[in-house]
Amino acid sequence: MPQDPNTLRQAKIDMATALLACGIDPVRSVLFEQSRVRAHAELAWIFNCITPVGWLGRMTQWKSKMAAKSVPTEDFSVNQLENHTNKEGLKMGLFDYPVLQAADILLYKGTLVPVGEDQMQHLELARDIAGAFNKLFCSSSTKTKGKKKAIFPKPEAIVPPSAKRVMSLRDPSCKMSKSDPSDYSRLNLIDSPDLIRNKIGKATTDGIRGVTYDPVNRPGVSNLLSIYAAMRDIEIDEAIKECSDITSTKAFKERVSDAVIDRLHPIQSELVRLQADQGYVKQVLDQGAVKANEVANATMEEVYKAVGLR
Repeated sequence: MPQDPNTLRQAKIDMATALLACGIDPVRSVLFEQSRVRAHAELAWIFNCITPVGWLGRMTQWKSKMAAKSVPTEDFSVNQLENHTNKEGLKMGLFDYPVLQAADILLYKGTLVPVGEDQMQHLELARDIAGAFNKLFCSSSTKTKGKKKAIFPKPEAIVPPSAKRVMSLRDPSCKMSKSDPSDYSRLNLIDSPDLIRNKIGKATTDGIRGVTYDPVNRPGVSNLLSIYAAMRDIEIDEAIKECSDITSTKAFKERVSDAVIDRLHPIQSELVRLQADQGYVKQVLDQGAVKANEVANATMEEVYKAVGLR
């Protein structure tokens, strides 16, 4: 969606700083700005030309946006898309961005992709697009032992074992999001210990005594338990055992707060250091863009030859 240019520029630097503070090692990993590699947009266009509109119309996140505008999606059609997009101001970028996501992954021939449960459908789309491209454009000249040589692998998902989907502190039926108007709905990397305790202390729970994991009947408590497990790097079952002695909601929230504060402390310390050295962060991004472009350009040469543009 369109954003203020100055805000967006700073947000990119802030995100890179946060990733480095969380432990991303630029020696082992290539950290770069997507906008510095034009091949992302080039490959997305190639993919647009082979991706059926119906595939995108089935995307759950798109349907949720349409539902917010009171647009029925059961019998999705191109006319419906055209009429409501013009009327409601829904942008093509919002509808089409899963194709760009597929290009982000496949441009580097990604095989394993860390995703949350809410992104699994988009990863499946990337797999479908990879399969469609290979089927259409892997020509006979690339045959090996009678089989076509695929250009793009079909990526598999890596789903975190705990906190697969962190929910809002205010409304545990919704995903925690930085776009939520309420800052008390989320935990930010820069939140002070006092603010973290305040937010978790006001998190939506219930009046049932004790700590149990039941996302359907106790979504608030279950969400906090998932956060606790993730911060302690343990499974939900172990988290339940560690909290089995707690009977009051207040004591449970205090324990969750302690776990979050302890886990974020080293990250926040590194964040402060990196914020004072923005030149280093920009240098990492510059070097990353060079490395990413080398890989991306090689992939695009393969793609252009396959489709006949070279």
